[in-house]
Amino acid sequence: MIQNLTGTVTPWILGTLLVLMFLALAIVIKSWREVKSSPYYFMRRQAEKRLQTYSFASLCLIMATAVTAAFTLQKPTEHQPLVAVLTNAKPATQEVIALLESAPVVPVLTQNDLSPESISAANQLFGEGIEARTQAALTLPEEFARFEPTAELDENTFLGSLVFSTKIDEDYTPVNPKTLFSVGRYTLYATFDYEGMADGMAWAWVWRHEGEVIDGGNELWAYGQDGPGYIYLNPEEGFRAGKYSLEVWLNGELFTRADVTMTGSALSSGN
Repeated sequence: MIQNLTGTVTPWILGTLLVLMFLALAIVIKSWREVKSSPYYFMRRQAEKRLQTYSFASLCLIMATAVTAAFTLQKPTEHQPLVAVLTNAKPATQEVIALLESAPVVPVLTQNDLSPESISAANQLFGEGIEARTQAALTLPEEFARFEPTAELDENTFLGSLVFSTKIDEDYTPVNPKTLFSVGRYTLYATFDYEGMADGMAWAWVWRHEGEVIDGGNELWAYGQDGPGYIYLNPEEGFRAGKYSLEVWLNGELFTRADVTMTGSALSSGN
């Protein structure tokens, strides 16, 4: 009974391990590609940590799969079926003899038996790097790279996501943040949190409208190690319809980027 149960369950365990192994390998490859192509410093650090974690997990799954496969592919033990001797029994017919001699075939999963769902999931993991490769094509304009940094980047250097609003309070907290605004003349603020900074880093901010540089700046950082910060834009001609984007660079590396859309009719600065 134990041998029959093992022969039935083991191939399914092997198939499950194969699926998990291929998914883990897909994440390893994806993390490796993010390390190579990500424009953000902190994203590369996260990708490196994921690469280490899933590499170890993939190694464990490969070893478990190999052990399970070796156990599954073992030659079954020869054994004679036990037959009870019945007195006064009729001789077995040819149909019964043929049925006894036939043995059930247990299917064994292979790599070709992987489901389309698991293959699709792996392809989706690879596709997530397209956006990162697109942003990697961005370069810091020369007019905003006028200063040489006197402090190096640290592995803990972090810039949070940019949050857009037309008003901020005294603590640099955005009031009524959003990503969709009306065209018009007003001041647009982009607030963010930062950690692990050092005075002397060269930081730059670049505003673009439909991909074209319209404003920006560059200076040496002098605002401490951590805290909230903000960047603002108040064009003389007012905001036009279309997509505006803001990039923040540290020591020549793109650390964070966000988009905001202007649409509708011109309104006052309160929006």
